[in-house]
Amino acid sequence: MGASYLVAMTVIPIFCARFLTTADATASEDTEGRGLRAGFNRSYERFAGWFERNLEWALNHKLIVVGGVTILFVASMALYPLLGTELFPETDAGTFTLNFRAPAGTRIERTTEMAREIEKIIRQVIPPIDMDTVVSNIGLAPSISAIYSPNASEDSGFIQVELRSGHRRPTAYYVQRLMRELPQRIPEARTLFSSGSIIDAVLNFGAMAPIDVQFAGHEFDSLYHAAKQGQELIRGLPQVAQTFVLQEPDYPTFNINVDRVKAARLGLSQKDVISDVITALNSNLYIAPSIWIDRANSDDYFLTVQYEQASTGFTSMETLRDIPVHSFAGESGHAQSLLLRDVASIAPEYHPSEADHFNIQRVVDLLVSPSTQNLGGTQDAIQKVLSRVALPPGVSVRYRGSVAAMQSSFASFGFGLSLAVVLLYLVMVAQFRSFLDPFIIMFAVPMGLIGVMWTLWATNTTLNIESFMGIIVMVGIVVSNSILLVDFANERRRDGQPLRRAVIDSARIRMRPILMTALATVAGLMPIALKLGEGAEASAPLARAAVGGLVVSTVLTLVLVPCIYEFFYARIGK
Repeated sequence: MGASYLVAMTVIPIFCARFLTTADATASEDTEGRGLRAGFNRSYERFAGWFERNLEWALNHKLIVVGGVTILFVASMALYPLLGTELFPETDAGTFTLNFRAPAGTRIERTTEMAREIEKIIRQVIPPIDMDTVVSNIGLAPSISAIYSPNASEDSGFIQVELRSGHRRPTAYYVQRLMRELPQRIPEARTLFSSGSIIDAVLNFGAMAPIDVQFAGHEFDSLYHAAKQGQELIRGLPQVAQTFVLQEPDYPTFNINVDRVKAARLGLSQKDVISDVITALNSNLYIAPSIWIDRANSDDYFLTVQYEQASTGFTSMETLRDIPVHSFAGESGHAQSLLLRDVASIAPEYHPSEADHFNIQRVVDLLVSPSTQNLGGTQDAIQKVLSRVALPPGVSVRYRGSVAAMQSSFASFGFGLSLAVVLLYLVMVAQFRSFLDPFIIMFAVPMGLIGVMWTLWATNTTLNIESFMGIIVMVGIVVSNSILLVDFANERRRDGQPLRRAVIDSARIRMRPILMTALATVAGLMPIALKLGEGAEASAPLARAAVGGLVVSTVLTLVLVPCIYEFFYARIGK
C-alpha cells in the first residue's frame, strides 16, 4: 500500500499529463460510433441510466431501504453460529499418522504382528498408484530417546503414511475409510488418526489431536476414572470422530521391593541392587558410562555392559530373581554371587505406563478428533457434555491443543478489527474535518459483513485466521469505495449543486471506478477462492471472505450510502 500510494502520487500524474489527451477522453466517451469500445460505452450508459432511476426511487423511500438492509444485516449475523470455527483451514498434506495401541501388556512381538496387519489393511485401502511410503514405529526403547516418542510402552506404536504427489483422492477420503475398516477387522486395537502436516503439528503444540481435554489432579486413579467417564460421553457426540486416552492406566508391572535391612547387612544399598537390575535388563550406559576414544580418528564411543539374556528376554520370574546383584569370595576362596531373591521380593502390580505432568500437577489427556472442520462447535459440545459430569474431588478440566490457541487468536483478531475500525474513523475525521462524513462512510463495513457471512455459509467455509484476514482486507477496500462517494458529493455541493443532484451524480459518476476496483479485486482473488493451484486451500477462506464482502458491499454501498448521506444533510440543511 505504501509503494502504491507513492506511485499514485508521483508517476501516475506524470503519465496522465503525458499520454492522456482531450481527444482520447472524447473517444472514450463515444457512444455513437462503432466498435467494441463504443458498444461497451452504450451498454454502460444504459446500465447507468437504469441505476439512476432506481437510486431516485431509493432516495424517495429511505426508510424502506434502510429498514430492509438492517433486516438483512441482522439475518446475516444470525448465520454466525452456523459457520463453524477453526484455527487454520484444513490442508491436504498428503500424509497422515495412525497411532495404535494393543491391549495393555502386549508383548512387542504381538504388537509387531498387529502393525503388520494394519499395514496390510492400509495397502488394501490405498491403491498403489497413490501410495508412496509406510513407516511403522513400534514399542519404546529404554533410553533417552523415549522422551521424543509418542509411544508409551511395548503395546503401542504409530504408522506414518505418505501419499504420492498428485494423488487422485484426498487424504481425508482414505482416513475415513480406514476409520471404518480397522475397528471391524482389528477390534482389539485402539486407534487415533492425526494429520502428518507440520502446520497441524505446530498448531496443536505437538499433540496428536486438535482438542486435548486434560484432567488434572493429585491421584492418577481418580484422573483415569474421570477421563474414562468423559470419554464414554464424548464419543457419542455427532461432532466427534475419535477419542483416545493417551496414558495407559493398568500396565503390568513388577514391583521390586528391596529389604533395606538385609541388604545393608550384606554391604549393599538400594541403589546398588537396582543398578544391577537395570544393567541386567538393559545395560549400564546410564549407571556407569565410560567412553573409549579411538586414537586413529578421535571418535568417541560409549562402552556398555549388557547381560546375554537382555537381548533374548527373561523367560520366567525365576530368571529375574536369579539376577546377581553382588559378588564376593566364599569360604572356599571361590567367587560367589548374591542373587536378587536374597535381598528383594518381586510382586506383580498394575501401574500407569507413563506419568505425565503439566504445571507440576499430574494429568491424564483425553484426545478428541472432530468429525467436521467446526472445531469451535465441537469444543462447545464437549464442554456442555462434561458440565454434567461429577468430577472427583481435586480433579479439574482444562482444554489444550489448537482449540485453546484458536480462542486466544479469535479474541486478538476481534480486538484488532475493532481497533482498526476506530483508528480508521479517527483518521478520516482528521482528513474530512467532520465527524459526520466518516460516520456515513463507515456504513460500508456492515454491508461487507453481510457478504462475508453469506459467502462463507454458502461455500461451507469456517471462520478462521485466514477468513478474519480476508475481512480486514475487505474493510479497507469497501471503505475506500465509500470515501469516493462521500468526497465527490461534498465536492458537487461546494460547486453549488442541490443536495439531491449532488448525491445522484456522485453515485452515477463514481460508480464506474468503484466497479472497476471491485471487479479487478474479485478477478484477482477468484482463482484462490476456487482453490485453483497448489496449496490454494490454505488461502481460500481469505479470498472467499474478501470476494463475498466486496461484491455485496459494492452493490449495497452504491444505494445505502447516498440514502444515509441525503438523510443527514437534509436535516442539517433544515
